[in-house]
Amino acid sequence: MVIGTIGAGRIAKAFVGHVAKAGYQVIMSNKSGADSLREIAAGFGTNVSTGTVEEAAKADVVLLSIPWEEIPRVLGPLRFTDNQIILDTNNAIQFPEFKPMDLGGQVSTKIVQSYANHAKVVKVFNTLEASTLAQNPKEAGGNRVVFLSGDEPASKEKVKALLKTLGFAPVDLGDLDTGGKIQTFGGPLSGLNLIRL
Repeated sequence: MVIGTIGAGRIAKAFVGHVAKAGYQVIMSNKSGADSLREIAAGFGTNVSTGTVEEAAKADVVLLSIPWEEIPRVLGPLRFTDNQIILDTNNAIQFPEFKPMDLGGQVSTKIVQSYANHAKVVKVFNTLEASTLAQNPKEAGGNRVVFLSGDEPASKEKVKALLKTLGFAPVDLGDLDTGGKIQTFGGPLSGLNLIRL
């Protein structure tokens, strides 16, 4: 499995730290270009490289972690296949008020899915602070809980298997209309750091 990142902020770097340690090949990308990430990628080891957004978007699993307003511009030109999975970590946040955007009742990941062509989108890694996500998921004799939701069961199973390999305890909240709403920024799971014993 090859893993790509579109975006290289704190959430993406926390994720790359875990998958690199687990031995996965990773391609990191951001809007500033591959050269801007070479030093960061080198710090994760030889199995992490840098590339263009287009190159990272060809990976088997693609972590999406960019500002909400950038999603149409970034995802619009890309072409994904039905064998790919996109991990949507984004929260639709209105700045500078730092409150949930009014999406007219839509689930944010459903909007991401509309730009993802045939790829399967799984909502994950949006409820924990990046600093918490970066920590060892094996803590206090248990495993850190990570919530996920998605409309395609087989893709969720693959993501759950990946999360378990990394040491997390995945909790499946169901489809996007159900789980995606619970995971929304400002919802009941925001910032909730649980350990499954």
